[in-house]
Formats: sequence, C-alpha cells, structure tokens
Amino acid sequence: MHAFLAPAQSAHAPQTFLHQGVLKPSPEAPERIAILKDAAQAAGCTFAAPPDAGLAPIAAVHSSEYIGFLRTIHARWSALDGAAPEVIPNIHPRTRADSYPTSPVGQAGYHQADTACPIGPHTWDAAYASAQSAIAAADAVASGAPHAYALCRPPGHHAYADQAGGFCFLNNSAVAAQRLLAAGHRPAILDIDVHHGNGTQGIFYDRADVLTVSIHADPSDFYPFFWGHAQERGAGPGLGANLNLPLPRLTDDDGYAPALDTALARITDFGTTALVVALGLDAHQADPFKGLALTTPGFTRIARTLAATGLPLVLVQEGGYVSDHLGTALSAFLSGL
Repeated sequence: MHAFLAPAQSAHAPQTFLHQGVLKPSPEAPERIAILKDAAQAAGCTFAAPPDAGLAPIAAVHSSEYIGFLRTIHARWSALDGAAPEVIPNIHPRTRADSYPTSPVGQAGYHQADTACPIGPHTWDAAYASAQSAIAAADAVASGAPHAYALCRPPGHHAYADQAGGFCFLNNSAVAAQRLLAAGHRPAILDIDVHHGNGTQGIFYDRADVLTVSIHADPSDFYPFFWGHAQERGAGPGLGANLNLPLPRLTDDDGYAPALDTALARITDFGTTALVVALGLDAHQADPFKGLALTTPGFTRIARTLAATGLPLVLVQEGGYVSDHLGTALSAFLSGL
C-alpha cells in the first residue's frame, strides 16, 4: 500500500496539556511516528515523502487569516516579555463574531480552542508537512490506487477552518476530502477516532458536497463535549449530510458493529465514490483515554467491513496514543484491507 510521511512531521514536540486542571505531559508525542511507521511497514506499507503541493489545498478548507496565524504566531509570541516557550491561550472570545485583536495573546485565544494544542517553534512546519501527506494519499487514490495511508502527525480532526484544538492544527481529513472533490469524486469522511471529529464537522456542516460521519464515545461526558451529539445533522444545504453516532463509554467490538453498519448505509446512500477514513486508533481498550473498548481483532473487523464496500480508501491517521497495543492496532487494521 502507498504510504506517506514527511520528516518534518517529527519536529513538533508539544510539552504539556491541561487535563481536569492538571498540567500533564502531552500524549501527542513524536514517538507516535516511529511506532506507527514500524507497524505500517510490517503490514506491507511502502513509505514515501509527499511532494509539496503548496498552500492551495490547505487554503481550500482553512482561512487565510488562520494560516497566517499558524505561520507567524510563535515568533510573535516569543517576542513578548516573559512569554512561555509554547503558545497556550488563557482567554477566549465569547463568539466567533467578537472583535479580532492584534495582540498575540488575544489571537491565541481566538485561534486555539483549548490548552491541548500548544504551538512551538516547529508546529507550523510539522502541521504543513502532515497535511501534505494527506494530500499525497488523496492524490494516489484519485490516480487509481485502491487504498493509501497518510501517517498524519500532528493529527487534524479537531481543527476547524480557523481554529486549532485537541492536538490538531490543520484538518488533514478535510483537506484530503476537498482534494478528492476537486479531482471529481463524491467523497465522504468516516471518522472512527474515539473523539468526535468536531473540526471536520464544522468545516462541512453547511455543505452538501461532502458527507461527514463520526462514530465516537458519547461527548456528554467526553471530549469535545459540545459537539458530536446525534441531533447535529448539518445546516442549510448541508442538512442531512452530517451523521453522528455517539456510543456509551467502553463500548466493545460487538456494540460497535451496528453503528458501523449504520454509518456505511448512509455512506452508500450518499453516492460516495471515495472514502476518507479518519483513522483514530484511540478507541482501543488499551488507549490511555479509555473512551471505548475495541480489541485488536476488532480493528481488523472494521477494516474488513470497509474493504467490503469496494470504495477506494484514503486512510488519514488521527489519534491513538502510546501504549503497548498502538502499533498492533494499526497493523491489525491494515491487514484487514
């Protein structure tokens, strides 16, 4: 299988995130790349560095204001007297319609949804390279490959058009879907990360040309809390083009299967011609976030179900954090295709 990874993706090394008021080491560590790459190669993936497709495919889903923020904020933040080594917000606007400040502190609050997306000196380069990996995988599928894997790190599905959040800066799955759309496909995104893909939903919420489907732990008591509920169906032209399938905490393989069947029925009814899989592995029972309880064979079962659709698949790596089973979960999934 074609697989893509750029060396610059390792440079982003977030130090901390705030969890329930406690400052903890960030689980979105560069170590994830080595684990996932080894597992993908063991499953038959052949990696290449993605070509540089430029900013245009990224700007097709992200605002130019936000891209400019990501490119420049660390240098501007670092020029502040007494600034921390990472850009972390401490104030947020009440709505997106509130005034846009000139201060780096105010802009951080506007463009960073939470404290789990600190921006360091290499964050932009890594996020840009991660998006290029997703673009390359989409291009491979658009050119006839049945499947392609983008080892996207940092991940992307919590990033909105103009806002980072939850370890995510550029929405790689959305960028891939938009790329497929431009190539003439009718794409859908199926997000199987344990967390709802709120950024992906937000980007396409009022659009009818990309279907977004997410299977995740019930956000009533799980990140991202405010989004991912079953009543969120899209808006305007996009009404009915968003499907959320929240599951009770610690749902196992057998409990997951009906939700996947429901997701694939909607994907079929959309007339999908290429499927972007936001491939979170953090639904595994050994993942430190403990949201769902899928087993390693359960990931093989999911992949076989997806393969049976006959749709070309763009696999975009999302979550899945360091545990003894991270690599085996990816190998199990890829072996099922």
